Amino acid sequence: MKIAIVHEWFTTLGGSEKVIEQLLKVFPEADLFSLVDFLPASERGMLGGKQVQTSFLQKAPFINRKNYRSYLPFMPMAVEQLDMSPYNVIISNCHAVSKAVISGPDQLHIAYIHTPLRYAWDMQNAYLENSGMRGLKGAAARLLLHYIRIWDVTAANRADILLANSRFIARRIRKVYRRESRVLFPPVDTDYYTPEGPREDYYFTASRFVPYKRIDLIAQAFREMPDKKLVIIGDGPELARIQPLLGANVSWLGYQPGAVLREHLRRCKAFIFAAREDFGIMPLEAQACGAPVIAFGEGGSLDTVRGQSDPAPSGVFFGEQSSASLKGAVAEFENLHISAEDCRSHALKFSNQRFQQEFERLVSSAWEDFRRESR
Repeated sequence: MKIAIVHEWFTTLGGSEKVIEQLLKVFPEADLFSLVDFLPASERGMLGGKQVQTSFLQKAPFINRKNYRSYLPFMPMAVEQLDMSPYNVIISNCHAVSKAVISGPDQLHIAYIHTPLRYAWDMQNAYLENSGMRGLKGAAARLLLHYIRIWDVTAANRADILLANSRFIARRIRKVYRRESRVLFPPVDTDYYTPEGPREDYYFTASRFVPYKRIDLIAQAFREMPDKKLVIIGDGPELARIQPLLGANVSWLGYQPGAVLREHLRRCKAFIFAAREDFGIMPLEAQACGAPVIAFGEGGSLDTVRGQSDPAPSGVFFGEQSSASLKGAVAEFENLHISAEDCRSHALKFSNQRFQQEFERLVSSAWEDFRRESR
């Protein structure tokens, strides 16, 4: 097989880039494509020296690492211009447009979907409101998103096989694209995230400060629990709104490198996660370090956390995105015994090695079936 791996954009090292890192270990001879590549030199080690072949957007006027998203109207055309003709198998790693690469009848295209376009579908109104798009600007954005939705459904039907990164995303794929998908959980680096040292008497959360992560909810809940300590790592556009919510019992450390994040996951009493996330890798990194998770009980958390009703729980769910519901979950957690061993054992089911084995087996089987049906 000659394999192409297609990614949306390389700008920072996040969850979807960690998937690319593991795919390149499974298929080291694959060629790598992306719309743009602005990944800093300090983070390029995950590519294993692989060169990224980019689209015409890489040389667009004034485009850079910070403003590339404003070129969204040009991305459908850009991804369709990537030349996939030399390849037998195409693997697209997609949360936006990479699934739209054009392939022929003798090429197998497997799309790993992290989410249908959030800002074009069920999160459109929240996206426009948080972006401050109102009036004429808002109307233009809604018209653009209308056409992007039409294009997005067409693009999703170009792949032969759809993989979903969680059961929640499989339901969204069925709702939006009217297609079935197979769930294959993303990889977690359980060799890096390991338990070490004693636990301390504080709760912990970490995230980019964007609205749907609900750091504001966590800060408000702990402001109302002055006897409990909270440490927050992260930064982002919501900082100005969140800072006034921080009580005297809350320590905000800003952006921190990965080693500092891991140290807090190893020492905290529990990790707090309030987002309705597509998958959410950080709760699993916490559990790999032996930390229980207190999580909002919707979305990907239902796959990544074993709740209080499980015989071997790794965390506690709260039912509403409200400070009252979170406070109730904290109180319930403090009356439970959740072992670090159970947390670690659960996280190991999502390891890098498991992902590599499952993906390689899936591609090999799909390619054999595809060849057989093509004869």
